[in-house]
Amino acid sequence: MRKKALLFNYKLQGKQFIHFLHIGKTGGSAIRNSLSNNFKSVISKKNVYKLNENIIFLHNHSFKIRNVPKGEKIVFFLRDPVSRFVSGFYSRKRKDQPLYNYKWRPEEKIAFSHFNTPNQLAIALSSDDENERTIAQNAMNGISHVNMQFSFWIESETYLMSRRADILFIGFQETLTQDFKILKSKLNLPDKVKLPEDDLQSHRSLKGEDKTLEDRAVENIKDWYSDDYKILSLCKHIMKL
Repeated sequence: MRKKALLFNYKLQGKQFIHFLHIGKTGGSAIRNSLSNNFKSVISKKNVYKLNENIIFLHNHSFKIRNVPKGEKIVFFLRDPVSRFVSGFYSRKRKDQPLYNYKWRPEEKIAFSHFNTPNQLAIALSSDDENERTIAQNAMNGISHVNMQFSFWIESETYLMSRRADILFIGFQETLTQDFKILKSKLNLPDKVKLPEDDLQSHRSLKGEDKTLEDRAVENIKDWYSDDYKILSLCKHIMKL
């Protein structure tokens, strides 16, 4: 009740509600940690922050655009699906350590006993061996991060456009530092608010991981995530309007 009353009071004050969707492996951990390290949540353990005239909700991975009430603003970041696949593969291979420590699910244990690198998995998607292809497809559908496509959060190009008026900002992991500065400007945040520089708080990949992908592997991954590329293209178009 206290939470509902507080949020209702902010609404009456004319505060703008902004929802940050945490799409996996797109730089979301760095952004969340930057804001949570500089501001105190107004609702205990709920990651709700008062930033000037805005109330921003830092949601977990399960929160989707459809969960955002119409009329309230949306922020999220995306990433090229190929590099996101590589990052997601290694993140789960090390059980999301060192920032977290989430045990493998049975499907992941099977996948990582069979594939040591993302290139091996990607190449196997077009293997002449039907059994190898099946194992690879099961791995793509079983490894967390890897198995979550943009449609999980955004649903479709059509639905995204239906919420166009609610989109405050879409950033991209490849230009994370620059885009975070733009977001800071939109939220009128002070200069002291910066992205974390250490690898732990940023949840960056570890050094020494073999991220090399053969041409066929890249083609296979682009084909697997073909719908993600359509959504990515639309989001880039929206930000140019």
